[in-house]
Amino acid sequence: MHVAINGWFWDQQATGSGQYLRHLVPNLKKVSPDLGLSLILPPHIQEPDDVPASVNVINARSFGHAPHALGIPPARRGRRRGNRGRLAKVFFEQRSFPRAASEVGADLAHVPYWGPPLSCPVKLISTVLDVIPLQFPVYNRGLLTSLYTSLVSVAARGSNHIITISETAKLDIEEYLGIPEDKISVAYLSHDAGFHPRLGSERDAAVREKYDLPERFVLYLGGFDWRKQVNMLLLSYTYVAEADGDAFPLVIAGREPAWNDQLFPDMRAYSSKLGIDDYVRWIGFVDEEDKPSLYRLADVFAFPSIYEGFGLMALEALASGTPVVTSKALVFEEVLEDAVYMVDNAREMAGAIIALLIQQPLRETMVNQGLALASKYSWRKTAQETLAVYEAVLHS
Repeated sequence: MHVAINGWFWDQQATGSGQYLRHLVPNLKKVSPDLGLSLILPPHIQEPDDVPASVNVINARSFGHAPHALGIPPARRGRRRGNRGRLAKVFFEQRSFPRAASEVGADLAHVPYWGPPLSCPVKLISTVLDVIPLQFPVYNRGLLTSLYTSLVSVAARGSNHIITISETAKLDIEEYLGIPEDKISVAYLSHDAGFHPRLGSERDAAVREKYDLPERFVLYLGGFDWRKQVNMLLLSYTYVAEADGDAFPLVIAGREPAWNDQLFPDMRAYSSKLGIDDYVRWIGFVDEEDKPSLYRLADVFAFPSIYEGFGLMALEALASGTPVVTSKALVFEEVLEDAVYMVDNAREMAGAIIALLIQQPLRETMVNQGLALASKYSWRKTAQETLAVYEAVLHS
């Protein structure tokens, strides 16, 4: 069996789609060494890193799909991280990738994110991590965004099979895309082996110094879009600050957006309005290799998001031996079970954070439950379940 995989997100390791792709490819080869894999890359990725030697790497430029077809100026061609306009992405998804999949002789094509082609000359499998733009209108504003969402929605319905990452996401795909249950399979994500309570801890001191981290702290790591509900966490810190905000400041990590928009409410302004700036530290973007240490160094990881397709960051924190507080989102109940402290509002979040900071028996219980739950997930299992879908579609 020969599978062509869309590699658009290969060089975007900080995104969920990028992490999924970069873990799936090598693990597919581990569970099935004889599986033929071709990673089809867009023209702007000229020197991909960490691709297994047994994976055939194909650049779409090899098939004459040069970026000038979209009017991209010559000065911008060949940049490793350039050429990512919306038109270039759609062109790659709709024309370059399916054509390359056919020309390399693939039996199946797999698009590991919600961006499948309308037409594909070989059998097509799409991974839909979530359907957030259909569920929450704030994510589907603007003509181009609406057109793209409509395009990939129609294209997903034409896929031979859909893979998603939780039963919660599967139900949403059934509801919002109208895809039958028997055409959707669930393959859970996992944490990387580097997220561990001890392995790699020799780097922790350097990471603490690099980001100027306090001795003890509560951590948020993630995005700042509306569903992440960072505002709830900030509001909860008005209560934590009263208890002992000086001893346990809130560290907020992640690349900050352009604030003051409905999709990205200004969280810095909100922090100032609440009067908690003295207890909040914004450390910005965190390198991937530093994240395990950041989780380990934190006393508590807070993740107030009201919707996730899976909730990988919470699982990474648990695997690192750090207790986690989340909202009562359905996916957390499914994926994280009783290994996290789930809350309904800011006051409850504050109470959970304070309890985990000062009640050592509770903390130890949550840490042990978190480590036990994290051990149930593996990228090898994800790859095995994905391979099973390949086999079923190939022989259907």
